[in-house]
Formats: sequence, structure tokens, C-alpha cells
Amino acid sequence: MGPGIFKGCTIRELSLLKSYLLENRRSYVSGALLLAGTSFFALSIPWLLKLAVESIRSPGQAGHSPAWYGGTIIVAAILHGIIRIFSRTTLLHAARRIEFSIRERMYDRLQQLDLAFFDQERTGDILSRFANDLTNVRMLVGFGVLNIINTLLVYAAALVLMCSLSPLLTLFAILPFPLMIFVVKRISASMFRRSRHAQEELAKLTSTVEENVSAAAVIKAYCREQAAIASFTAVSAGYMKSNMRIAQLRGLMIPVMAATGALGTLIVMVMGGGQVVAGKLTLGDFVAFNGYLAMLIWPTIMMGWILNLMQRGAASMERLNRILQAEAAVREPEHPAVVSRVDGRIELHKLCFSYGGKPLLSDISLVIPAGSRLGIVGPVGAGKTTLVRLLARLYPVADGAIFIDGIDINAVPLATLRRFIGFVPQESFLFSRSIAANIAFGSSGTADEDVRRAAALASLHTDVEQFPEGYASMVGERGITLSGGQKQRAAIARALLKGGSILILDDPLSAVDAATEKEILTALAQEYGARTVIIVSHRLSALRDCDSIIYLDEGRIVEQGSHQELLRLGGRYAALHREQELRAEIAAP
Repeated sequence: MGPGIFKGCTIRELSLLKSYLLENRRSYVSGALLLAGTSFFALSIPWLLKLAVESIRSPGQAGHSPAWYGGTIIVAAILHGIIRIFSRTTLLHAARRIEFSIRERMYDRLQQLDLAFFDQERTGDILSRFANDLTNVRMLVGFGVLNIINTLLVYAAALVLMCSLSPLLTLFAILPFPLMIFVVKRISASMFRRSRHAQEELAKLTSTVEENVSAAAVIKAYCREQAAIASFTAVSAGYMKSNMRIAQLRGLMIPVMAATGALGTLIVMVMGGGQVVAGKLTLGDFVAFNGYLAMLIWPTIMMGWILNLMQRGAASMERLNRILQAEAAVREPEHPAVVSRVDGRIELHKLCFSYGGKPLLSDISLVIPAGSRLGIVGPVGAGKTTLVRLLARLYPVADGAIFIDGIDINAVPLATLRRFIGFVPQESFLFSRSIAANIAFGSSGTADEDVRRAAALASLHTDVEQFPEGYASMVGERGITLSGGQKQRAAIARALLKGGSILILDDPLSAVDAATEKEILTALAQEYGARTVIIVSHRLSALRDCDSIIYLDEGRIVEQGSHQELLRLGGRYAALHREQELRAEIAAP
């Protein structure tokens, strides 16, 4: 089968497996040698049958008795079975190691990628690649490679032996094979496209399940169970349809290959039988020839399975390569600056930022002195979260736009920069671990007393003490056992425990009540010390004590000053302050 047959499966995608195969070349060479031994004993059996038949027809001329040949056949069969076990385990273990290696490299790559990548990918799709796509690749480099080697060995040896018995009969036996090659070549490209589409449909299915399970509380609260079921049914039907289309091709391919072998057998029976009757071919040669032809039937059928496996493996490898070959937009500096400490002075010079062609920040110029507090407020979509994320280089920043202690932020190694920044994101994420482990996530070798102190500063200690297992209590997936306010306070405690010269709080108190907010702000004010603190909040009470406050709107700074200065200005900040005071008066008992 020439390279044209595999044109549809994109050799480029499969060629990317070359490095992994080379890493395990010893196992593959050993497996190939063991398969050669397996094929040797399998191919020796028809030849021994030939000799056994001839010893029965001509007892005096045979070298050994029929019983001796029978015993030799049994020994060959046993050795064939034993070596077959070792050949399969050797190759399949290599496939498992390749799967492990790809999984490790994928996870390592994911840790290096930035938010821009994850903003464009669905969690369920990524999980599908780690599970289903990796399984397809493992099957290809395991069972696929095993059967490719075995098929090549059996075909080469069997055809040589068949030609030694009767070249003419061999020629007629393989006449149907060009038809098989033609059909397979036509099906190949379609198989790859359908396999890739099936994997994408499976990714949608995984994403739908992951999303609906995560949103179970919302679905039940809004009585959307039936809608969720209908949505899942539609996605599941799409996945089934794509697999049925693959099954149709496979259902066409395998019978064609089986018919090829059957037609070859029929030709041999007709022509070979005539040659035996005419005395041109001995009965033993005829038996051996049919034995070798029978051995070609299963490898011929396996070609269809191998081809299908190659198409699915190539489609899956293409999807895996979207992670393996993805490049982070935020990169380490080519000539990193040596930074031993950070005081926390931040300067922004005409900072602009666009995402997906949409401008989010425009001409932001600002100086934040070391040890000062900056408040950021503005309507939804004003660019507040984008701005603080840029300070931690979670998104790419243009050179000369942000400076920390006079050093361009792009010249500071990422690990160094983020080590000096405590960051509380807008959406507080907790891992499925204990409360103590979540608080200590950003710090290593943290003492229990330090964890408790950080929790107390975030007004979380009293709540934790009421849990049956205290700080050892498991928070469940995504912190489901905690309230929204408790999750936010745990995230604040995590940032405080980490330390750092710069503390960024991205709307950290949106889920707590006014009394708890006041308690947390009072405790934090005593803890800020010499840190540079940046607070994003829609509640002006959280920004009242800031040294400077900026009001963002449509990615621009429209007002700037202290709390009192902005009130005297009588602009948007003052209007928002009046609105919030009025709401507080209405809500008061």
C-alpha cells in the first residue's frame, strides 16, 4: 500500500509521533524481533504440514514419520504462543509509555500557556483531548504498530514461500488485491475527516456534561432540567451520527478486504486443484499453499482496521497538537533583569490593550507610589479587571507601557514578578482540598499558625472554627461547600499569606455583607504595611481610604483623585456615591 493511500490521514500529523517512537526505539526493535520470531513459527506450521502430508503419501521417501512432524507442529505452536505474549506486552508497554509522555508534555504545556489560550478553549474540550484523543493515539502506537509490523512480516514471508511453491498460482491469488487498494485509497480521505469530526463532537459532548454538572444548582434553581436533557440529547445525537458515518465506511472497508481474501482462495482452489490433478503440483504443496493463503486473510482484514486506527489517531494527534504546539503570548524576557526585591512603585505610560481586535484599554497613564493604595471603580466592561491582570502579566503587555520600580515589566522574569504580587481574582477559585491547603496554596512550608492568622485577617477564622473538622475540612469541587463570601475570604487569606510587595484585590468583597466588609477592610488596613495595594470594587466604601482613586469608563481614565476630591468634583464618582448612599438608606431598617 503506497503513501497515496494514507494521503487523507495527513502524514504530517502522524510524523509528529516520530520523536516519541524514537524515545522508545529499543522496545519497538525488541517487539519487532519478537514478532519476527512469532511469524517464523506461524509460517513454519504450513510447511511442516506439507512435509507431513508427503510423509503419509510416500513413507519411504520422507525424512521423518508423520508422528514426528505432528509433534514438531505442536512445539512450533507452543513457541508461537509464548513469543506472541512477549511481543504484545513489549509493544503495548511502549505505547503506554508514549501515552504517559504525551500526557505529561501536554500538562506541562498547559501550565505554560496564558489566559489568552484558556479564554478560547472549553474545559470539556481540553479534558476530552487528555482522555479520548490520547486513547486513540495509544491504540495507534500500540495495537496499530503491532499489527502493521505483523502484517508486513506475514505478507513478505508468506508471499516468498508461496512463490517458491508456485509463482503462477501466487500471481493469480493476489490479482484481487489492486481492487482492495483502489477502494481503500478512495475511502481514506473521508475516514480522516469523519474521524476528526467525531472527536470534535465527543469534545462537545464532554464540554456539555462538564458544564451542566458544574451548573447543577443553577439548572435546578431555574427548573431547566428538561432543557439540559434536551441539549445533551442533541449533542449526544450529533456524536452518535458522526460515529455511525465512520461505522458505515468501516462496514464497507472490511467486507471489501475480506472478499479480496475469499476471492483469492476461490482462485487457488480452482486453479490449484487442477494443477494437483494434472500432477503439476503435489498435494503437500497445495496444502501448504492454502495454509499460507489462509494466513494472509486475517492480515488483509486487519489492514482495514489499521487504516481506521491511523485515521482516528491522526485526527486525535491533530487535536493534541493544538495544545502541544500552542505558544504563550506572555513569554519570558530574552534578557531578564536581575530583580532581588520590589518596593512596589508602578508606572503606566500610555498603556493600550486590545483583545480579539477589540480595544479594552486606551492611553492609560498613571503613577502608583510604593506603599500607596489605589482604588479602581467604573461600570461593567470598563476594563478594570483587564488592567490589574496586565499588572501581573496575565495578558501580553507592550514594551515601555508598565514599569515596576523603574524596570519594564517585560524585562522581569515571570516567576520573579508574580512572586512579589499577591493576587485575588474576581472569581475566587478553590481546589478540592482542605481549607488549610487552599489558603496555603501559594506558599510552601507554611505553619498552621500562619494559616490561621491569614484566615483571621480575612474574617474567615470564626466560620472555619464552626466546621466539624476545622481547617482540615474539605471544600469540595470548586469550593462548593463554602458560601460565595467564604470563598472570597479564603482567596484573600491565600493572597495575604503569600505576602509580596504588591497586593491586587479584584472586587474581593462583592459576595460579603456590609458588616463583614467593614471588618475585613479594618483588618486589612492594619496588614497592608508598606505594600502597594490596588483594589477594584464596585462598592465605594471599600475605596474610601485609598490614597488615589481612578474612575474607568470604556477603557479610559475619566476621573482621578482621592475620595474627597472626587466628591467635590461632582462627576461620575460623586453620582455613584450618592446612588449607593441612597440605596443604603432605603435598605436600612
